[in-house]
Amino acid sequence: MDIPNWLEVILRSIMMVVALFFMTKLLGKKQLAHLSFYEYVAGITIGSIAAEVSTGVESSFINGIYSLLIWTAIPFVIGLIGLKNKKIRDFVEGTSTVIIKDGKIQEENLMKEQYSIDELLQMLRKKNAFQVADVEFALLEPNGELNVLLKKDKQPITPSDLTMEVAPDKVPETVIMEGKIIDKGLANSGLSRAWLDAELEKLNIALDNVFLGQVNSFGELTVDIYDDKIQMPSAKPRQSVLTALKKCQADLESYSLDTDSAEAKQMYKKNAEKLLSIIKKSEHLLTQKYP
Repeated sequence: MDIPNWLEVILRSIMMVVALFFMTKLLGKKQLAHLSFYEYVAGITIGSIAAEVSTGVESSFINGIYSLLIWTAIPFVIGLIGLKNKKIRDFVEGTSTVIIKDGKIQEENLMKEQYSIDELLQMLRKKNAFQVADVEFALLEPNGELNVLLKKDKQPITPSDLTMEVAPDKVPETVIMEGKIIDKGLANSGLSRAWLDAELEKLNIALDNVFLGQVNSFGELTVDIYDDKIQMPSAKPRQSVLTALKKCQADLESYSLDTDSAEAKQMYKKNAEKLLSIIKKSEHLLTQKYP
């Protein structure tokens, strides 16, 4: 008994969707995010072969429509099922894979995902992690992206590390554009034209020479001028926090020298060294000109 063309197209399309799914699973997450030229060409070729196998029974417009409907319907239905069933969603979309744990590469997982050590190092460098030992945890997501958590002592210093209370950041407001004052930006910042004129006078810059002027979350005016040869005066460093840190560090060293208790001496000395490390890491943040 001969099978109708339309039914044969439907059956072929279903088989090709299933076959390509398992082929993609076999190739791994690397196919999703890091395609080489050869892999890119191979993917296009596989797609072309799948299309030909799906519709290559007899040249017919309606058969093409049947195949198109099948290739559209199957991912849509699987997506709906996956929303309600985590096991199916994990099977179809994949799950995260631990690549680095406690600064150690999980070789079996790396080989399973078909990544070389060179490719892993390249992905780590993109996350500003240049040493594997600095990484607390690294996960390879189903889409092929590597997410990295650095060890606590390798993470950048934050205000919370210094027990500092900081105001929430605000979006910079543009108050000057191409030599013209933007009153809306001034209003949003709670400032006036008189304030702007005074700030420009402090910088010794004419309004007509300002290409772009913005007010940051600290209420400071930063400008970009037409004549780039003119040296802009640098902003005053925020020395109060830095000075307090240095004083505290000096006091700890002094306490370690004055005390007769060996335990207290060791405690003061240890914390003085920690604070000195924090000062070295954060000094440029406390003295730079904020945008």
